[in-house]
Formats: sequence, structure tokens, C-alpha cells
Amino acid sequence: MSGITIRALIQIDNLQPKFAAYNGATVQGSVPLSGDTVLIGEFAPGNGVFTLIDKALKASSVEATSQLVEREFGFFILRSPSNAEISAARDSILAELGASMTDRVKPKVATTQIITSVEPYQAQLLNKWRKGSLLVPGQTLGIIECEPAAYISIAANEAEKAADIDIVEVRAVGRFGRLFISGSENSVQTGINAAIEAIESVDGKVI
Repeated sequence: MSGITIRALIQIDNLQPKFAAYNGATVQGSVPLSGDTVLIGEFAPGNGVFTLIDKALKASSVEATSQLVEREFGFFILRSPSNAEISAARDSILAELGASMTDRVKPKVATTQIITSVEPYQAQLLNKWRKGSLLVPGQTLGIIECEPAAYISIAANEAEKAADIDIVEVRAVGRFGRLFISGSENSVQTGINAAIEAIESVDGKVI
């Protein structure tokens, strides 16, 4: 398939419990469980995602978790308890595109913020649209933004691995990805540091 850009393609093994639960509450299809492996992709133009998922499902024993096209990009999540099956799905997508993992866009951190002792009214504003844990007034809130958006998923999983944090919201679709986490100040700082390291460790083409 010519003319398709791999904006993001990432394989996450050992899905963490809170991030798995967040995905389970928000996905359209098969619910990922703690310990699963997921393959997350973002492509341009967006309609290319339909053929790529079809190839992946036929080439492996994975299940479709999410599939959508927004204004610019196509996005998907595939899941399996088997890391090998996810690898087979990934390889089928790369073969269809005649590409390798180094052809994906290298992500970059756009902004980070840490807000200590969140004020009650701001907490309630965030709670109106969050899909994860409630943000409790007085907690510390950490926010990280990256581009391409889909890579925010590995940031969320690694933040949870590194620290005792709650996942408030993960926005992995669109121009920028955004992660909101909460907890103690030390935990949030540790989580944000792990998220930054995860994003910056992904290889790919710099654009």
C-alpha cells in the first residue's frame, strides 16, 4: 500500500492493571486485560487503517479492540494474551506497507505539567470529562503531551509501572496525545519521568 505514513506503531507487552481497566472502559471491541500485549497504530491518511487491520486479523489470532478514523488519522488497537501473536499482526502490517519499524515517526514530548494540591473547582471540571479515576482535590496532577498522539499509550503504561499513580484520562487520538495522572507529588513526578523516558526511547524517523 503506497502513500500511507506510519505515524505510530507500538507494541506494549504486560499491560498494567489500571491502564488495562481504562482501556476496557473506553474501547469499542474486545476488552484488553492486565498482562495482555497490545499493538497500537496511527496512520495517515486515515482510511488506510481498515485494510491494515483486515490483514492483521487474517494473519494472526489477535482481536480488534479499537478502530476509528478521525479528521486526519486512522487509529487502531489490537490485543492478545500472546506477545507472539501481536508480533505476527505487526509484521503483517509492515509487510503490507513494505516498511519496517524504523519507518514510523519518532515521537516527541510537547509539554509536561505538574500541579500540586489541585483546587476543588478545577478537579471537578476535569472530572466532568475524564473516563478514568476521579481526580480528588488536594492531589497532585501530572499532564504530559506528545506527538504523534498514539504514543501516549506507552507513556501511560510505563507511568503506572514506575509509580503508584491513578490514570485520570488518556487521549491517544488526534494531533497530540495527552495523559493525565494523579497521586502524591513524588509518585506523579516519578510517573511523569517514566512517561517521558518511554516516549523518548522510541526510535523512528524525525520529522
